[in-house]
Amino acid sequence: MNSSVQLAFDGTKSSGGNLKVMEKLDFGKTGLQVTPLGLGLAEFTRQNESAAAEDVARVLNTALDDGINFIDTAACYGNTEEFIGATVAHRRHEYILATKCGHVIEGASGEPWTASVVEESIDRSLARLRTDNLDLIQVHSCGVEVLEQGEVIDVLIKAKEAGKTRFVGFSGDNEAAHWAVDSGIFDTLQTSFNLVEQHARTKKLFERAEARGMGIIIKRPIANGAWGKAKSPYTYADEYFRRAQIMAKVGDLPGAIEDFIHLAMGFVFAHPEVDTAIVGTHNPSHVASNIELVEKRLPIPAETVEELHCRFDTVGEEWCQLT
Repeated sequence: MNSSVQLAFDGTKSSGGNLKVMEKLDFGKTGLQVTPLGLGLAEFTRQNESAAAEDVARVLNTALDDGINFIDTAACYGNTEEFIGATVAHRRHEYILATKCGHVIEGASGEPWTASVVEESIDRSLARLRTDNLDLIQVHSCGVEVLEQGEVIDVLIKAKEAGKTRFVGFSGDNEAAHWAVDSGIFDTLQTSFNLVEQHARTKKLFERAEARGMGIIIKRPIANGAWGKAKSPYTYADEYFRRAQIMAKVGDLPGAIEDFIHLAMGFVFAHPEVDTAIVGTHNPSHVASNIELVEKRLPIPAETVEELHCRFDTVGEEWCQLT
């Protein structure tokens, strides 16, 4: 993360005096610049499909109007690629477009993590997104054995050489994320990191990715709202809520931050390796409030971050990084 982000975090005006235009950060060695806050489309896979197209249009246009320039989706996120293509393809020059491949989705055939499935997925994404090229295509949460086999990586490299994508990345966690970073093959890393999931810090994943010049994207930065709540609204996030309860039992955090989104986002952006954090929502007002938070209410106190580090280091050593 370059120093320009501090301008936004300090609440001072961006160029032109527009507080809604976030400062941009160098995205590793890609030559691209990204806004600290990105928009993830996974949230829409949990919404009523009949309302999703209209909702996606409102959220995407609000995000772009207010300065966000990084959009992240995946072939397996329902119809989100089609919605992006239908609603903001005409604004393609305004955003960095990232998607993911590897899974067999509805209407496709074959085995996941094979050359034919990944190649077909990339071509389908281009058509659905209504674009001639992607900024970033990411291998999506596969295991080390897939990476070591090399078939998927070969397809991604060929796609890059053919101009279908500018850069290739890995999206995932644990051993596979470490393999991807150490391989030197990928331009970017997308991995889980939040106040109850800190293995990217403790196991030096950030450190090694930054040394490689990789752009670093954070998924699940608000930990599914786990901090300060009694239970998870989603079954897959139950483990985050269990961890939050364990870490919170120690007592109140210094800094008196009651808003859990403020706390969570402040924690993530306290780590200078982070280039962008993707937050998903189906509510345009949440997009606007998240931008306001990043620009005007950060950073959070260093003592708060240090206490969260200490608590995770004390109780979280045996927790695995959630995928």
